[in-house]
Amino acid sequence: MPISALIVDDEASARSRLRKLLATHPFDLIEGDACDGLEALQAIATHRPQVVFLDIEMPGLGGFELVEALTPEKMPLIVFVTAYDEHALAAFEANAVAYLLKPVNEDRLAKVVSRLEQLVVRPDVAAAEATRSSALAGAKPLHHVLALQREGYRLIPLHEVCFFQVKDGVTHVATASAIYRTNYAIGDLEARLPAPPFLRAHRATIVNVDQVATISPMFKGALVLTMKDSPASEIQVSERHAKRVRELLQL
Repeated sequence: MPISALIVDDEASARSRLRKLLATHPFDLIEGDACDGLEALQAIATHRPQVVFLDIEMPGLGGFELVEALTPEKMPLIVFVTAYDEHALAAFEANAVAYLLKPVNEDRLAKVVSRLEQLVVRPDVAAAEATRSSALAGAKPLHHVLALQREGYRLIPLHEVCFFQVKDGVTHVATASAIYRTNYAIGDLEARLPAPPFLRAHRATIVNVDQVATISPMFKGALVLTMKDSPASEIQVSERHAKRVRELLQL
């Protein structure tokens, strides 16, 4: 039975070449390849491919960030397609993540296809492979935030973020004019965001100090930050974190 697959690459020539090479193998390629990460997320949600051939370096949402954004139930088998050299790719091999080096070599492709054919008939092994792909992606620093909205997704540059806050178990991101849901864990954000300007204000809140409008002292050394968003949100900084805020803001 053919394996359903999606090609994701911002270069039309690379997508065309890979499509031609895959035509000789047992794949049912989804019509209309994705040219960026946001398109790929929509295509994966719609078509649920078994395999995604995924470029790593793309404008906006890159390959690693796309993998991180996928929920476990939607996670396909990922084949990274990259221009990285052989030494950099040693890390991929160590984590059992399949890869193809550009320009794609037919012999290497045949080996990857053979492995994919074995994985698709073993759901347990395929699930473990998808988990490894997700873990590898999740270790990367963030350069922007993937937010959820009714019509799909929005990519938010970090400088537009006012704060992150957990409500009812869901991490939200606030910009100057809107608040969006995300799939990030607050602890993961703290580890991957640049500090400064981002810092923990409270157990459930991370603020961008560049988006602070005013600062007010509170009892026992705590602070209240009024943010630059349109509602002028007030963020309480616990006594535990207030010292770091004062240091960054030179108070």
